[in-house]
Amino acid sequence: MRVCTWNINSVRLRLPLLLRLIEEEAPDVICLQETKTVNDTFPLAELRDRGYVHTVIRGMKSYNGVAILSRLPLDGHEVVHWCGREDCRHVAARLANGIELHNLYIPAGGDIPDPAVNDKFAHKLQFLDELRDWWPANRKADRPMILVGDLNIAPLENDVWSHKQLLDVVSHTPIEVEKLTAVQDSLSWVDAVRRFIPETEKLYTWWSYRAADWDVSDRGRRLDHVWVTPPLAGALRGFKVRRDARGWEPKPSDHVPVLVDLEI
Repeated sequence: MRVCTWNINSVRLRLPLLLRLIEEEAPDVICLQETKTVNDTFPLAELRDRGYVHTVIRGMKSYNGVAILSRLPLDGHEVVHWCGREDCRHVAARLANGIELHNLYIPAGGDIPDPAVNDKFAHKLQFLDELRDWWPANRKADRPMILVGDLNIAPLENDVWSHKQLLDVVSHTPIEVEKLTAVQDSLSWVDAVRRFIPETEKLYTWWSYRAADWDVSDRGRRLDHVWVTPPLAGALRGFKVRRDARGWEPKPSDHVPVLVDLEI
């Protein structure tokens, strides 16, 4: 089973790029974040034509939005809200093979890493705390689950282009790393991609639009993740980070697709 996660940064604007990904990688399940469209205008027809007939979408106009697109049958779904908001950041589905899939879009947090003066950063920290507490209260680590999404945190030193220079930059601050690690530890989640690429190697999934030449400067961060619960760790067979998609035309997303293969 091939699972893909991608912050597409507007599914309607970048539909041609999504169709290219489908043609080249043929994922069984695609999880999108920042779809930026209400459910009624999600381009489902083009995706159904390519076999993605099982879908769960939760969108809002211009912001956020998550979607699960599957060629495999789904056996129910769940929408989870955080921080007292219904802002389309978490949707889950149960696959017919028994695996539960969670698609998350954690708030970015703004530019100032101080919750006292930046409400967006305070929201992000609250979101992480609620997420940490939710897992052990609602799930057990022995359930086969996959968590994917734009978690908006690069937790490891080699998940960013410069650990020292980004310690006070939102997405790599110590408090964010601490809280995301607590979420991961809450159910002993396994970082699927780092099972294949050691922590000593650089690995990115996002490059800023602000760079004059993102590929040459290569100032990336690994913000997009795939985690699995312990029962699925032994099923991991491979991964891809489609770095080249950052340069796809027209109008690439600033994130690239991450794909993980499991033998189920």
